[in-house]
Amino acid sequence: CVGTFGIVAKKHLKAFDIDNDVYYAELNWKELMRAIRSAKTGYKELSKFPAVKRDLALLVDKHIQFAEIEQVAYDTEKKLLREVSLFDVYEGKNLEDGKKSYAISLLLQDETQTLTEAVIDKITTKLIKNLEDKLGAKQR
Repeated sequence: CVGTFGIVAKKHLKAFDIDNDVYYAELNWKELMRAIRSAKTGYKELSKFPAVKRDLALLVDKHIQFAEIEQVAYDTEKKLLREVSLFDVYEGKNLEDGKKSYAISLLLQDETQTLTEAVIDKITTKLIKNLEDKLGAKQR
């Protein structure tokens, strides 16, 4: 255990006429230093080239999970795709029965050059096609 923390019980605070909450923390420095020494540390240089974010809205069957979309995305673009995130899920009016809409963000970045619109469009088009082929997704 590298430490403990908590809040002081009210009965102890009353003995000292303290009305506010009091928190405490105790660190076991010997264990903490041992843990730090055994941990591997590393770093990755920040890219000199900007990342590009693209949002997509996808119509999929209700049983499709975001993890499936994420997996297809990473399988489609291994080199430049840094992150796939979900920012909205919609089910309800104005959608076909048995369907839902996912809104996702793609973060693309090349470590060696600035991405061009042509490269970004090519990746996005390929991804949409793979999502259609593998999951039956349609771009909204």
